[in-house]
Amino acid sequence: NMALTAREVFAETVRTLSPNEQFRLAALILRELSQAEVAVVDRRDAWSEEDEKDLTAASLQYAEARYPEEKALV
Repeated sequence: NMALTAREVFAETVRTLSPNEQFRLAALILRELSQAEVAVVDRRDAWSEEDEKDLTAASLQYAEARYPEEKALV
């Protein structure tokens, strides 16, 4: 089983999802990365819990404005 690149996954899978599901996937990925001990992340530059809440709020506001027909995003 060959490993896919991010570009391949996006082209073959993510693009086929609804905007609502794309947003959910992005949130899941960001949540997972924020909780993981990723070697390339300098923890001194890590976001605080407040930063993450601000990002989530801003993302939800953007998604609501961009896709008003999607009432329940997450």
